[in-house]
Amino acid sequence: MGLLSRKPKPDRVQNGGPPAPAAEQLEQIEEQAPQEAPEVREEKPDSASTAEQGGSDPAVSGAEEAAGNGSPERAERHDLTLREASEGAEHAAGNDEDIRMRPEDLITPQRRRPGDPEESERPARRAEVIAFANQKGGVAKTTTTLNLAVAFKESGHDVLAIDLDPQGNLTMSQGIDPDKVEKSLFDVLVHDVPIREVIHEREIDIAVASIDLAGAEIAMSMKIGRERSLEKALQAVEGDYDFICIDTPPSLGLLTVNALTAADKVIVPVQCEYLSMRGLVQLQNTLKMIQENLNPDVKIEGILPTMLDARTVHAKEAVEILEENFGELVFKSRIRKAIKFAEAPVRGSSVLKYDPDGNAANYYRELAKEVLTNGSS
Repeated sequence: MGLLSRKPKPDRVQNGGPPAPAAEQLEQIEEQAPQEAPEVREEKPDSASTAEQGGSDPAVSGAEEAAGNGSPERAERHDLTLREASEGAEHAAGNDEDIRMRPEDLITPQRRRPGDPEESERPARRAEVIAFANQKGGVAKTTTTLNLAVAFKESGHDVLAIDLDPQGNLTMSQGIDPDKVEKSLFDVLVHDVPIREVIHEREIDIAVASIDLAGAEIAMSMKIGRERSLEKALQAVEGDYDFICIDTPPSLGLLTVNALTAADKVIVPVQCEYLSMRGLVQLQNTLKMIQENLNPDVKIEGILPTMLDARTVHAKEAVEILEENFGELVFKSRIRKAIKFAEAPVRGSSVLKYDPDGNAANYYRELAKEVLTNGSS
């Protein structure tokens, strides 16, 4: 035997020695205690194996045990908990198809902002949006926007005019002071104010401008989707009108880009002078970029010769140059010079209201017929 092996200790009881005091106490406690079955902990079988073996549900057994122990309240609460759990499981199993997300919902979740209308509440589109654009100023854009819109109204159409020029000439032409309006298109484009809040009722409905629009391009510089701000604003009212006419500033900046992005058609007023016609080339280049990147459906409805003085040879030559280069795009209607065009805005009205029977009013009535005819053909 090795040096590190232990010798077995002698059993004191077997060797006749006195039993240990702890052993005596243990024997006495066992003799006095009632004979009970030792508690044996077993792993709980699952419900499936229990059912197969014909055993009872452990939860039900727990309820019976609680009742047997003289606690009816506990048993009742236990039964209620079991029923609720059972009903919840059945409900979850029955509605599994309802709560399960579809793959397309996970890939392209749709978010609605507070205040956005439901799809069923969105108005059906019926308005034709016409932008009046030319980067050169003083070519009768505002005069044409207002008087053509009023001519549409005389023909029985619902019309909205949009004053997108910071100078606010269209707003003033309807007797509204741009410096005194509480809200303008600046608030619509920059702060997403609903466009209905800036619409005033005059001869036609007009969304007013203010001098604040001069800073709109800077204020919108960090805005995502800034080129579509006007287009999104018009969605709320496009179901209320047949025509929406947009007067643009004499530039090809962000405000004009917004107008061209929202428009279906563009009418280009051109003064019958050489310098005015040069702006057409740049406008065409801008429009091409809009078509490629923002609004593929926008097109030039027509080029309108304005401020025509038929007594001069230069004016006649300018019209000939337009027709040679743009052909059918040039309107047959001609807007000739007339003093009534300068007098009407002073009275805060269109020329059709200021001098309804004069030649100036008839120029735009003829233009309205031509636009309506081309639009229906």
